[in-house]
Amino acid sequence: MASSINSLEAIQKKIDAVKLFLSVSLSIANAHTVDFYTCDVWDQFMAVPPVEVLTEITLNGDHKRAPERYINHGSGTTKNITFGFCDDSKRLVDVAELLEAAYAHSLPGLGVCVGRTELLQTLRHTDNAQPLEEVPAAVVESEEFMNSKKSHEVQAMSEVVASLAQRCRVKQVIDVGSGKGYLCSFLSLQYGLQVYGIDSSSVNTHGAQERNRKLKKYSRAYQRHSKANRTPTVMPPSGQKDLEDIAPGERERGDMVKTSGDAEKEEGKGRRDGEAQTNTTGLTDQNEEDAMTSLTSAILLEDNSLPELDQSDPASAPEDPFLSALCVGMVEPISPRVPPSELSLEERERRKRENLERKARSWVNSGGMGSGMLYSPLTSYVTAETELKEIIGELEDAVMVGLHTCGDLAPSTLRMFVAKRELLSVCSVGCCYHLLSEEFDPTRQECLSSSVCGFPLSGYLREQSWFCGRNARMSACLALERVAKGQGIQMESLFYRAVLHVILRDHYSSFKSEKRVGNVYSKATSFVDYVWRALRRLELDESKLSDSVIQGYHDTYRPRMVEMEAFNMLKVTLAPCIEGLILLDRLCYLKEQEDVAFSTLVQLFDPLLSPRCYGVVGVKAPGMELSE
Repeated sequence: MASSINSLEAIQKKIDAVKLFLSVSLSIANAHTVDFYTCDVWDQFMAVPPVEVLTEITLNGDHKRAPERYINHGSGTTKNITFGFCDDSKRLVDVAELLEAAYAHSLPGLGVCVGRTELLQTLRHTDNAQPLEEVPAAVVESEEFMNSKKSHEVQAMSEVVASLAQRCRVKQVIDVGSGKGYLCSFLSLQYGLQVYGIDSSSVNTHGAQERNRKLKKYSRAYQRHSKANRTPTVMPPSGQKDLEDIAPGERERGDMVKTSGDAEKEEGKGRRDGEAQTNTTGLTDQNEEDAMTSLTSAILLEDNSLPELDQSDPASAPEDPFLSALCVGMVEPISPRVPPSELSLEERERRKRENLERKARSWVNSGGMGSGMLYSPLTSYVTAETELKEIIGELEDAVMVGLHTCGDLAPSTLRMFVAKRELLSVCSVGCCYHLLSEEFDPTRQECLSSSVCGFPLSGYLREQSWFCGRNARMSACLALERVAKGQGIQMESLFYRAVLHVILRDHYSSFKSEKRVGNVYSKATSFVDYVWRALRRLELDESKLSDSVIQGYHDTYRPRMVEMEAFNMLKVTLAPCIEGLILLDRLCYLKEQEDVAFSTLVQLFDPLLSPRCYGVVGVKAPGMELSE
């Protein structure tokens, strides 16, 4: 049965609805928190008191459904108010209407996502699919290897990937941005798939090789000790469904596998060298909450005043709870990645030789195909133009995956899927939207080094020259569900930074510098101490100020701190809408391709455990007569 709910035309209408809403509200997300007081941001955008905003957010934070007027018409206009904003002044006058509209234009409100369990049932119960075979390894049951967040992600995604491989009758999987290789190792050990993990960092691939060896050793020990107690897993009988019959809008919470473990796999393009040996054993829930709070605050500081790391000092590296909150790139600087065109011939040959040697060692150490150890970590910088056969000599038809691929790597993964005939399906979960390059951003900062940008991806949005702006994409990284559960914003650090900006304006002539204030707040004992530390970091003349003058600024603006709290809570509320537009653009791109028989958005993870919880799934299936 064909479904028009998620057809190309339907997705384009959803995109139009979100665009209309963001055309009115995006200015809030793009406002600079650092400039909150110097530019009088509250009065610029708000015509209501901050207490009213906070009260409405508290009362309306748990929306159960989208108002009909937004679903059916894509616009909430009453008299001269649109989505809560006055048409004349462009200021917010109706907080409740804005909150309702924000939910209506998020992915849950739009009803465009399928549930993970339903997708799995459909993939497994088709004539084309072969039985899903599992190699009993139970790697992630051990707390020695993954923390609960990573264990949840790896198990949930690997089951989908294995089902895609089953559906497409392939045994190869290519994991782009594989990091430390936890997903790769699990896919090879649990499902017997031949997995190639590609990462631009040689540190990551070497670390993945060592972790893979340990996981294999653990797997063998586990199998020996549990062989007598093991029983095969039998799928309960279920009615057969076609892909196009999946009902959208299912929220995946209770159906998701939740386990615990302790080592964090690296997500994205690169990580600092010392992280390869990081162990997260013994993390507490409070540590994760504190980490998430700090990261949320860092996101809201659009001057990128993120923690500055001393790479030579392991003690200065952020603790691993940071890796469990939001997207990892918000904390750690991305390792330098040199495009292939800029590599010397010697370096290209060295990398190729290193890859071949690593694959040979992996084959010998694993005892060949029969051992079930089929994971090969490879070092390479990949783009949509990369010839996979130059990296993977034994390339066959395969599934391409990416778990929390940072910035432009996520859209590049989808471009590769479309461009390479040997890639029959894709499952991509992106993160770090602030690292996306935008083709139509007036500043054109991100696209100068590349002719291909990460956003927009679809021809539909590109024809309209749509852009979000970097601050809005930064806001899209915020985790609404976590903030709603009390893992909130570290407001004092934001307040300190905004008041510091006032001091810089008044005493240093709106001083601008390439230097960053950085993570001064965590070391400061008071606002006065914070300012002195910041001035030393910026190498400014301290004789212009005194303790009493600095404290005077704090006392003047302290009563207005509630304005900043209310404004940033509105930013958090808009985050799912911005993320939704980015993901709808990627889905629209796949639906525009004639040879992609099926594509959808699926909620893979619990957003409280993993805020970047949505995946883009696509299947090329000539002759399978799938319809959208």
